[in-house]
Amino acid sequence: MAIMITDECINCGACEPECPNTAIYEGGAAWRWSDGTALKEVTIDGGATVSGVSPQTPISDEYYYIVSDKCTECVGFHEEPQCAAVCPVDCCVDDPDYRESREKLTAKKQWLHNEA
Repeated sequence: MAIMITDECINCGACEPECPNTAIYEGGAAWRWSDGTALKEVTIDGGATVSGVSPQTPISDEYYYIVSDKCTECVGFHEEPQCAAVCPVDCCVDDPDYRESREKLTAKKQWLHNEA
């Protein structure tokens, strides 16, 4: 599964630098597949290919957010999700809409960082 940031976020920004995949962004900020990863281009749902450096639409305009497709719950980097470990208001929680096994999270990490 991925981690999500709830609307209880106080916008302190403590989580953002902790993410090894650069999957956390400030509210209103565009995100990119290539930020913190080795991705040059990505095939998205529907089969379209997008450049890794193309800005993507922010998921939230109000508070920090996590791009679920880039979140590996820190698998392969740390023992626990670092965003949740540093959040002062405990708003980095499991996202019930994105359930992934440890094996899938490991494979996602390898895909994000081109570790074949």
